[in-house]
Amino acid sequence: MIELPPDFPHLAPENYSYEVRSFKRNMVAIWLCHHYAYIYSSDPVSTIWGFYNSKAKEYYAPINSKTVGKQVSLKDTTAYSSMPKKHNPLLAAML
Repeated sequence: MIELPPDFPHLAPENYSYEVRSFKRNMVAIWLCHHYAYIYSSDPVSTIWGFYNSKAKEYYAPINSKTVGKQVSLKDTTAYSSMPKKHNPLLAAML
């Protein structure tokens, strides 16, 4: 089983866990697995958190579960996603 990268800063939120799957050479996909009972499916439900390049030791936001996006800084990620938050100008001014 593949483990989370050693510098991964997040703890899984309550009722969630992380799963690491091989993606490409030197690249793994980090998935956020939901541990809820869903009405529409008895299969486990998971969401792509992001990608990690083990050779370059860099994290990437997903475009979708099969496409790697732009490199991200760990300080801009959350426990739920590596996608950076986009704030409208009014909200950004209040932060």
